Amino acid sequence: MKTIETAGKTVEEAIKIALKELNTTEDKVEYTVLDEGSKGFFNLIGTKPARISVTLKRDYIEEGKKFLSEVLEKMGISAEIKLEEKDNIININLIGKQMGTIIGYRGETLDSLQYLISLVINKGHEFPYKRVVLDTENYRNKREETLKRLAEKTAYKVKKYRKVIKLEPMNPYERRVIHAALQNDNLIVTHSEGQEPNRKIVIELKNK
Repeated sequence: MKTIETAGKTVEEAIKIALKELNTTEDKVEYTVLDEGSKGFFNLIGTKPARISVTLKRDYIEEGKKFLSEVLEKMGISAEIKLEEKDNIININLIGKQMGTIIGYRGETLDSLQYLISLVINKGHEFPYKRVVLDTENYRNKREETLKRLAEKTAYKVKKYRKVIKLEPMNPYERRVIHAALQNDNLIVTHSEGQEPNRKIVIELKNK
């Protein structure tokens, strides 16, 4: 983080000088008053300027965007990056061609990129944890709907044939979707078994 010292007739003037030098706005800096200065006798004799130390805050949004841009460039993919932060959740949407490459098999590439960007944005723990959601072509919602349908279809088979069914391995997010989809089914119980990355959901009757 860049830190500079500036001086002015008043603290306010010193801040304005610092903001101009850093080419930024006041909400993006932190400052410490080193000397409030003094007007002196009749504002002429013994005047002393105010001095402040100004530090440019870390721009985690810009860092995340830059990191993602560099990764996409190395992958040979051109995409528009849209970021929006609300309630400590940073939603990132990619728009462009070759998005299938970004998604990967069952969203594995997308999940990996999301994890890496989260590490970049949350490094240093200087502020509350930011949850990062990376998406493209509305993949997250489409995948969630697919999982809900899978949950309902599997639960129907479990009840009809009265047998235990184990689903294929899924990541934590996908498992949560399955659990949530069936939590209100009075005849079904779900739990996870196995170790990552091969952890899978088991669906069975409550009263066998």
